[in-house]
Amino acid sequence: EVSERLHIIFKKQFSLETIEKYVFESYSLLDAKSEVKLYLMAMAERFARDRLYALLKSEKLVESEKLDILYVCVHNSGRSQMAAGFTAKIGGDRVTVRSAGSAPKESISKVVLEAMAELGIDITQEFPKPLTDEVVRASDAVITMGCGDACPIYPGKRYEDWVLDDPAGQDLQAVRVIRDQIKLKVETLLSELLAKA
Repeated sequence: EVSERLHIIFKKQFSLETIEKYVFESYSLLDAKSEVKLYLMAMAERFARDRLYALLKSEKLVESEKLDILYVCVHNSGRSQMAAGFTAKIGGDRVTVRSAGSAPKESISKVVLEAMAELGIDITQEFPKPLTDEVVRASDAVITMGCGDACPIYPGKRYEDWVLDDPAGQDLQAVRVIRDQIKLKVETLLSELLAKA
């Protein structure tokens, strides 16, 4: 059972009831957008685990030396996934990276997967996730791409809105251009944030 597995990880911080609530809510949020149910429980477990870690940080129940960066776009199937992929690759163990969408699609764009694979970055295990409050509160930096009004604003966080074309429906050549723009923005962001850390 998913809740019991997560309770082993979080039993010192959260009750089983809290964990069950997050698992149920995470499953429901993903189920509402998913046409493919095959991996839904595994995705819900990952989503709930990520949300519980974010809740720990946002409630200051755990100290972390890592920078926490959240990327948000409308569908969480293109721009935010590419930015998260670059951040994980470039930032390594110095960052915790999350992505979300204000209106997530059911899967990441195949052209986006291909464009990232060209640079040796595999994001095939990722999936679109809805934006939740605890991941915003846990973040040191919140980067939006075309959906800035969807994010709640909390003090003490760095907010940026990156103006980038949406890769949805674009061919590989157009997505490569967007990908390369995102890579440059991620490199700049990380150099600034890590210099302050």
